Amino acid sequence: MIIRGAWVMAGALAIAALAVPAFASEGIEIATASGNFDEVKESVTLAIEGRGLVINSVSKVGEMLERTGTDLGAARKLYGKAEVFEFCSAKVSRQMMEADPRNLVYCPYTIAVYTLPAQPGKVFVSYRKPPSGPAFAPVDSLLQGIVREAVH
Repeated sequence: MIIRGAWVMAGALAIAALAVPAFASEGIEIATASGNFDEVKESVTLAIEGRGLVINSVSKVGEMLERTGTDLGAARKLYGKAEVFEFCSAKVSRQMMEADPRNLVYCPYTIAVYTLPAQPGKVFVSYRKPPSGPAFAPVDSLLQGIVREAVH
């Protein structure tokens, strides 16, 4: 009985593994801009604040990874620069959470700005695509609008 249960569990895990996206970039929207990191970062800041939103924090993820990489024995430089903006919209978030209080986990929103060492002159601006459905459409529209404004 225990052996049969183990095989059933192994089969279920194998099926679940097939359902995992093949690429980490699935569910991520990425736009590119020409120019330098600081200019695009400023554009993202203005696009967020121009909507009356407050940036809660800016995480300097690239610096953290660079600083800790040597401690971990990692020699590869992942980013030229990489920062993540965290912010929220009281109106959009409230709508999303009124639809289902469990949607709290989707707030705050984040937008990442980064450069890659192998692609000089390109700046990437990205965000996690919210789930589909009417409760998330305003969130997606907000994030899309900010990114579109920042890269154009």
